[in-house]
Amino acid sequence: MQLDTGKIKSFEALLRWRNPKFGNVPPLKFIPLAEETGLITSIGAWVIDHVCAQIAQWRQKGWAGFRVAVNISPKQFLDPGLAGLIGRTLEKYKLPASVLEIEITEGAMEDKGHILKVLSSLKEMGLTISVDDFGTGYSSLNYLKKFPVDILKIDQSFVRELENSQKDAAITKTIIHLAHQLGLEVVAEGVEEQGQVEFLQSARCQKAQGYFFSRPVPAEEVEKQLFV
Repeated sequence: MQLDTGKIKSFEALLRWRNPKFGNVPPLKFIPLAEETGLITSIGAWVIDHVCAQIAQWRQKGWAGFRVAVNISPKQFLDPGLAGLIGRTLEKYKLPASVLEIEITEGAMEDKGHILKVLSSLKEMGLTISVDDFGTGYSSLNYLKKFPVDILKIDQSFVRELENSQKDAAITKTIIHLAHQLGLEVVAEGVEEQGQVEFLQSARCQKAQGYFFSRPVPAEEVEKQLFV
């Protein structure tokens, strides 16, 4: 959600597993297992294809001007064919690279040489690059000047307590200021209360996401809420 206009300009694709035996299995349980077994690469390819197919369907209906963010696992970034896969998928659905945002966590940036090469390839294609859960992972800020990053996403652990904790409020303001100074867009994650929205607006945070705006919904529900 754009905090200055109240308009929605981007979405985040979230993976959910509805198992007939175990019910709704949360990502915190099945993603680590997928990474351990090596299935994360094929799952990631499926997600990218599914997201691009959905975007193409929406564009055919005349709904455009938005971007969809896709989380890429650190294990997926080790795949030398990642950039090629994304490029082929965009070409398959005749989509411009500007419709996709690739999210990477700070923890995935430890292998600087490899990650820089992959992110540079994605950036050259025209994709948007965001750092997810910013402030909780990799301790050095040096990568911000070396890596082609466009967006910082403030981790929800800071946003959750910013009204009650001076430290969390200070950290949140510092990240917002840092993003502005570096010419980066900044997004607050996990927003659930009006007070948090007002704090973020006063701190000049550009965007926010969380249950305050909408819980995760299937694509058809997005159409009902926003496009119809």
